Amino acid sequence: MTRLSLLSVAIAASLASPLAAFAQTAAPAAPAAQADKSDLDKVVVTGTRTSTRTVVTSQSPIDIVSAETLKATGTSELATALSRVLPSLNFPRPALTDGTSAIRPAQLRGLAPDQVLVLVNGKRRHTSSLLNINGSVGRGSAPVDLNTIPMSAIDHVEVLRDGASAQYGSDAIAGVVNVILKGADHGGSLSYSQGKTAEGDGERVEVAGDAGFKFAGERGSVHLSAQVNRQEHTNRAGPYQGAPSPAQAAVGQTAFIFGEPSVRAHAISVNSSFKINDKIELYGWGTASNRNITSYAFFRAPGSANNVPAVYPLGYVPEINNISKDNSAVLGARGTLGNDWDWDLSYNYGYNHLDFYTRHTLNVGLGTASPTQFYDGALETTQNVVNLDLRKQFNIGAASPLSVAFGAESRYDKWNQSPGEYLSYAAINPNRPGAQGFGGFAPSVSGHYHRRSYAVYADAETDITSKFSADAAVRYEHFSDFGSKTSGKLSARYAFTPNFALRGTVSTGFRAPSLAQQYFQTVSTNFLAGNPNPFEIRTFPASSATAKAFGAEPLKPETSKSASLGVVAQPLHGLFVTVDAYQVNVKDRIVLSSNLTGNGVIALLQSQGIFGVTGGRYFTNAVDTRSRGVDLVSSYRWRLDGGSTLDLTAGYNYSSTKITHIAPNPAVLQSAGLNLQRIDRTEIGRIEEGFPRNKITLSGLWKARNWEASLSGTRYGSVTSRVVPPTTTIDQTYSAKWIADAAVSYKLGGWKFTVGADNLFNTYPDENAFVNSTSGQFPYSSLSPFGFSGRYVYGKVGFSW
Repeated sequence: MTRLSLLSVAIAASLASPLAAFAQTAAPAAPAAQADKSDLDKVVVTGTRTSTRTVVTSQSPIDIVSAETLKATGTSELATALSRVLPSLNFPRPALTDGTSAIRPAQLRGLAPDQVLVLVNGKRRHTSSLLNINGSVGRGSAPVDLNTIPMSAIDHVEVLRDGASAQYGSDAIAGVVNVILKGADHGGSLSYSQGKTAEGDGERVEVAGDAGFKFAGERGSVHLSAQVNRQEHTNRAGPYQGAPSPAQAAVGQTAFIFGEPSVRAHAISVNSSFKINDKIELYGWGTASNRNITSYAFFRAPGSANNVPAVYPLGYVPEINNISKDNSAVLGARGTLGNDWDWDLSYNYGYNHLDFYTRHTLNVGLGTASPTQFYDGALETTQNVVNLDLRKQFNIGAASPLSVAFGAESRYDKWNQSPGEYLSYAAINPNRPGAQGFGGFAPSVSGHYHRRSYAVYADAETDITSKFSADAAVRYEHFSDFGSKTSGKLSARYAFTPNFALRGTVSTGFRAPSLAQQYFQTVSTNFLAGNPNPFEIRTFPASSATAKAFGAEPLKPETSKSASLGVVAQPLHGLFVTVDAYQVNVKDRIVLSSNLTGNGVIALLQSQGIFGVTGGRYFTNAVDTRSRGVDLVSSYRWRLDGGSTLDLTAGYNYSSTKITHIAPNPAVLQSAGLNLQRIDRTEIGRIEEGFPRNKITLSGLWKARNWEASLSGTRYGSVTSRVVPPTTTIDQTYSAKWIADAAVSYKLGGWKFTVGADNLFNTYPDENAFVNSTSGQFPYSSLSPFGFSGRYVYGKVGFSW
């Protein structure tokens, strides 16, 4: 189906379905103007430099997700909550993927997770220090960890579903997520929630609160938020059903731990401002999050060469313990020069430190003298940004003043990989080096790296007539390690009537390789489809001698060209509908190569002095992609008898990503016995079919004086896992599934009592075919867009003032 026909069908469905449904009911009483104001009619600050744009009048597609909507999802994780309410956002929950089991990436419109820019109060958020390198969606990316931002601190989230590099800089290829913190100088809340899965595991407990205060009379305000969480692990592993082997679990034994990690977390946030006078205001905010996360590695059988039976006579499952420390702070001043120029000067600091420990493990080469836990080292990201923004309005005889904005930015990024203790990586046994489960970082693969970038931008926006508005933006950015890039964007909107408008954008963008993608090195245990034996795979920097021996070339920025076309309609009073079709072409996309394995690879590695490793991989610009799709968002508020209201929302996303070009395979991979593909069909499948091509969200929220009830349904489209030849017959498609969530609340004064269920009908993804399940031990695929924990039931009590 072409993009135009997809848009036509979506428009027809969005306009016809609500009209047909409501035509069969008695016309509701016209609600008050304030009560009828939906999220689609609220002022936005993302994707525009003016202060009057709303979701409906915006020239680019944008969603607003309120704090109330986030809370109604029943989760304490921001990324999980957004994935349940936004059709265009995907947040799978992989297991047995080392650090990615703990810090998971989210993707927008089917693009890479690090092609989404995250802002907090309009300022760039720092990325996680973790690089996702194992077999999950987002493999090879180092995005922002959304779950470091406490949900209790969030007022709302604005999601710009459009390329925005010309407005915000590198990374904004797929779009922008802007988290707006609570800033009220009064009011607050306190809540406690607890629940567990239908299997009796995965218990979660959360205590959260926030409060706003004034100081210095009416001149200053501060809003404080805090959140404490505890989550126990889940396990959906199956028994071993393969042939008896000393290197495997006993037949019928459930040996693995396959599911959600255990988490201990706490986070705080502060958002404040102080007016010096009528023209100058100081502001600042910050967040701090500490999380202790334990996930699990592959089982080591009693008779395995990776075990010392005298230490673990029954075998063992190594535990990978990550301690994430995440801090951010923004300090700034804003005001007006004379009566014309608005200015904003700020300093933005971000920091993420990730420690790695392996517990319940050993170093095989030490035998019975081996410790059973190790410190493996750390990854660390630091961001320092200084921004100056200026804006002025000029009367040019148009329907509204011409808003002109320009500014400059200086950014300094650092990324460190620090070594672990000696025995965590020591190759006492050259074929079994370091700690089992997750080996430590050796000094030879560690290092401290940095770069600087500078940018200037300009933006002009106006209503040319009462019906036609337009915006143009351009940004020049220079990186100390990759040179310069210029991005541009044009946007326009034409209102045919007050209730129907057409909007569209064209833009270019780019994303520079992250420091982690340039320099990260490690060894990870991987199971490859159709093979019951684990592989020890090492990630090499593209600039290293070993990667060059595999045919690696120097990394360069990926570039994009984007276009969107959409309609905004209000076919009924209180009903808003937006439909947007889009295409994003990415050239020189940065991906992690396939896992290169085989006897020829082992021989090449050993010729480089690398032993105990059975495969390698590296980052490359070898792929061009094209993403096409359609987004539909609609909202209706219905005023019922007795003063109650019913908010109905519906959303739909269709996303299709295709690889349009793969760079020729390096000659070295076809010689010296290396009959390998740098980008094989497994990796192609992960990019093209590893996420749902379509997703539907439907929800209803009924509010009365003392009662609230919510019911939502999400249909996740199918996903497909591909494997390498000659075993293409074990490709597997996992069918689409509906997930229902429900909650009921009773309000008494400032108190609110809630009971709810996520995944109400205990729906699981299709099970893996036996050949894809590692002999029955992994029943479900980590590609599942809604995980595989089943129903979660919870209760919550809260008090607001």
